[in-house]
Amino acid sequence: MPRRFHDEQQELPRASLFRRLMAMLYDGMICVAVLLIATWGYTMLNALVIGFDEYQQILESRTRATDPLLTSILFVVLYLFFAYFWTRTGQTLGMQVWRIRIENTNGTSISWLQALLRFMMGWVSWLALGLGYLWMLVDKQKLTWTDRFSESRVVLVNPN
Repeated sequence: MPRRFHDEQQELPRASLFRRLMAMLYDGMICVAVLLIATWGYTMLNALVIGFDEYQQILESRTRATDPLLTSILFVVLYLFFAYFWTRTGQTLGMQVWRIRIENTNGTSISWLQALLRFMMGWVSWLALGLGYLWMLVDKQKLTWTDRFSESRVVLVNPN
């Protein structure tokens, strides 16, 4: 069940591009730590299954430059990190610091599907050299591609 943040009639101001980018920077640092822990766990589990000596030989021989399974796991871990915060409180830790929140237009928390849509469009927005986020500078409603695609918005919390 969605969590209600405020009355449906209450209109909070949109978060600025600067606040969004700063929150992304904060969250990026946290994501590095989360991904390091996930990679460590994957590596330890892999070494246990294969055997530590054999796993060390594989790493030293550099026969595998990339590991598609690890890449997929890290992608899912990142999605779960963001979706957990977005669907519960509407705020990641970086968003809390910069007093911004993701919500539906009626003031409720977004769903897991909306979080997936935001996450996927976020990658597209960055791969397009940030154009998906810069779009809010020309959009009349100050919405980014991720906002439009997930039918949600990022607002300023406690705009005092």
